[in-house]
Amino acid sequence: MSDANPNLVYACEQWEIDLGRRELRSRGIPVPLGGRAFEIVTVLVQSASELVTKDDLMERVWPGAIVGEATIHVHIAAVRKALGADRGLLKTASGRGYRLLGSWTPVPRGAAAAPIASPATRATETPPPNNFPPVITRLVGRSAAAQVVRDLVSAYRVVTLTGPGGIGKTSLAIKAVRYLLPAFEDGGWLVELASLSDPDLVPSTVAGVLGLRLDGEISAEGVARAVATKHLLLLLDNCEHVIDAVANLAETLVRLCPRSTIVATSREMLRIDGEAVYRVPPLDVPAVGHHEPDHILGHSAVELFIARTKALDASFSLRAENAASIGEICRRLDGIPLAIEFAAAHAAVLGVRQLTADLRDRFALLVRGRRTALPRHRTLRAVLDWSHELLPEAERLLLRRLSVFPAGFTVGAAAAVMTDTGLDAAAVADGMANLVSKSLVMRDESEAGTRWYLLETTRAYALEKLGDSGEAQYVARRQAEFCLALFAPFGTEGQLQAAIDDLERYRVEVDNLRAALNWAFSNDGDASLGVALAAVAADFWAAASLMPEACAWADKALAQIGDAGTRHGMVLQYSFGITGLLTRGMNDDARKALTQALTLAREFSDFDYQQRATHGLWLFLYRTSALDDAVVLAHQFEEVRGFGDPQSRAVVDCWLGMTQIYRAAHVEAIERARRVIDHYPIESRGRDTLRFAGDMPAIFAGQIAVSWLSRGLLDTALQWALKAVEQAGVVKHAYDQRRPAAWAAGYVFLSLGELEIADRYGNETINYASIRGWKPFHATGICVRGSLAVKRGDPGAGVDLLRRGLAEMRETRYQLYYPSFLVELAMALGALGHIDDGLAEIDNALRFAAQTGNRCFLPETFRVKGELSALRDPDDLAVEDSFNRGVELAREQDALFWELRLAVSLARLRVNQKRPREAAQILAPVHGRFTEGFEMADLRAAKALLDALPP
Repeated sequence: MSDANPNLVYACEQWEIDLGRRELRSRGIPVPLGGRAFEIVTVLVQSASELVTKDDLMERVWPGAIVGEATIHVHIAAVRKALGADRGLLKTASGRGYRLLGSWTPVPRGAAAAPIASPATRATETPPPNNFPPVITRLVGRSAAAQVVRDLVSAYRVVTLTGPGGIGKTSLAIKAVRYLLPAFEDGGWLVELASLSDPDLVPSTVAGVLGLRLDGEISAEGVARAVATKHLLLLLDNCEHVIDAVANLAETLVRLCPRSTIVATSREMLRIDGEAVYRVPPLDVPAVGHHEPDHILGHSAVELFIARTKALDASFSLRAENAASIGEICRRLDGIPLAIEFAAAHAAVLGVRQLTADLRDRFALLVRGRRTALPRHRTLRAVLDWSHELLPEAERLLLRRLSVFPAGFTVGAAAAVMTDTGLDAAAVADGMANLVSKSLVMRDESEAGTRWYLLETTRAYALEKLGDSGEAQYVARRQAEFCLALFAPFGTEGQLQAAIDDLERYRVEVDNLRAALNWAFSNDGDASLGVALAAVAADFWAAASLMPEACAWADKALAQIGDAGTRHGMVLQYSFGITGLLTRGMNDDARKALTQALTLAREFSDFDYQQRATHGLWLFLYRTSALDDAVVLAHQFEEVRGFGDPQSRAVVDCWLGMTQIYRAAHVEAIERARRVIDHYPIESRGRDTLRFAGDMPAIFAGQIAVSWLSRGLLDTALQWALKAVEQAGVVKHAYDQRRPAAWAAGYVFLSLGELEIADRYGNETINYASIRGWKPFHATGICVRGSLAVKRGDPGAGVDLLRRGLAEMRETRYQLYYPSFLVELAMALGALGHIDDGLAEIDNALRFAAQTGNRCFLPETFRVKGELSALRDPDDLAVEDSFNRGVELAREQDALFWELRLAVSLARLRVNQKRPREAAQILAPVHGRFTEGFEMADLRAAKALLDALPP
């Protein structure tokens, strides 16, 4: 800035802006402010409170350079920080620019204070002196971070780069400040402090690097006075073990050397006035579950791994077969550059696959670093040993105990494993703050500062220390007891709804819960504590949609207690039974567990678990199509003491109504569905969704669409099916959101010819069931996919898919829609010319209906039997007999839709028999009874056929 008058000092109340000394002073005391930040102050104060636009500011402070918005914001923030309580003097005009408020009076400078030249430009192109090491390898993935550091260095007088060992603080600092060297006429100087063992040697070490000749005792103040007028940048590297001495030196330099800028690298901050801190992040790593090479290669940790491995093995490259392993290696090493470089050295020798397998013992494996590295950087263990040895004993104790929390921890969790030390939560929080400042504990930015965690590498190291300390069993017990108390609301009826509403708070603890259960059920654990924890957490697993895990933990806990008739046993029997039905299918072990849960619930007069267990047993009977037994069970529950409140009446309406759909009692089913929608207490739905592993009103809405369809109200059927999907989202349980969609897509959408909708929800069902391990719903999705293939003209693919899905249904005994998909398979076989095979599947469907009472699909079954028989011999009397039997059943069931399909088949038969008037007489009366759905495929086909027939 050439237009600044160095002979002026601007004054406003307690503040002075000395253009000659390039100082911002408060009550005569200099306030640290970086060079570019001071130039912003100069521009603003010379504008006499007028607005300075962003463009003008950039042109005057960074002439000829391209500067981004982020750079300006960093520097403006530095000025505000320097102004402290008077930060309001710097006013922002949103989107326009800035002004400096106040009455700033320019006065001539005192003659005693010589002005200092502006560092904005250099008179010569000769590079300034420096001792920075030459750049040998490219610094991967640090461009954005380097720009942030550059901005901070030009805005602040002291900038500290912090982070755990091996994160790359030194490399980043050198990369960033090398670019800024031309702005420092006396150069940039790297002072390596790692080898110092005595903090008193810090000033003499700095003096030696700068080439200072100091008389007498060498002190921080002596060094500062020797460079008081110099314009230099000092990079103090690896300060953590001499942090107090470095902080004292930096503070003294800032006070006495207005033209000096200090950059420090340390595992903890200096904690001095005017310091800006940049926490160096790890390199970015691929997310779990992404295996595509292009996705994996787009992350800087992977880029570094490949670059370093390739440097040692020129033939190495990322390929489809090793991409997932490389991503996993980088994740498990937390994106820490030094650890990745170690891993790359081994990959070049061992190969990626072997490295992945061996990485479990990362400290034994990752020992091959660069020979020229500092001793503390030559192995991964040495990196952490260096930090650990600098900790006081109390912080070492806290660090190793925090390692029992794989999912991170709150202050309360940390305090829970420190109770024997006599420290309260406040003292533990102080210890955590110290570990955060030393880059050993990380703050979870997504949790607004309320949660912390250890990097996996740090945690593995701390776990080793915990094992060596002899405290491991005690700490594991305290962690398990903490989880028991934390998850207690899920095991308390009165607190369950609140726990559901606060589900995200518990989701983040899931790995801690797993760790606690694993310890409790281990040989060194406490099985009774594990049983209590498994029982308390049973509803949590359901709420979190982790049904297979709920089943597995209940199974493990039940193995510990056998047939003991306890409340924990009741809860676990129910959990094992209901989750077993959902994930493994309608198996006898699940039914036995639910029966035992109901027996115990009756013994304890526990209405909650009587209702839950009855629901589970009803679900078993319902899905295996033992429909008559399901009706009996539902009526039995009406005799339970406590029955009669609106919720329990609505639940029984759900049970009976859904059962009657498949018994083809559609009028009763629809009436009960209306009652459920009108009277199911809305306040009960969230809790009941968890208690019954499903949102009953939404499920019923999807199911009752079958009855609306059967009765010929096609628009209504479609609306209810779609409504079911929408209703599933009312209650926030992910597992429930696909179930109504699975049923509706599996039958109603297919029957209505809404193939795109069926395809979308069928695929969602398959994907979701695959992720969650829900075998019954996976079978449904596969059958939907097969039926769609047939309807889209590919019966071969349809047969394969339907046979696969039906086999899964038989395996899981999930049989509600089993006969309908047998009919779909029969049609596909007929389209391929396999008539006898198709008729055999029809016979299977008819036998199934006779054995189970699942009569809903019978009219369509007889229609397809007639169509297949006609393909073999259109004059066979069995053709018309099948159609007529179907019509009779459709009329008994008041199933107008199925009667229409049968009427169309009969009419076509009459047309083929040259009896068109009879065809019209059969079809017209049935078609005329419809009141809606005229745009649906079946009604359009019937109308087209009628139009082609004589009146």
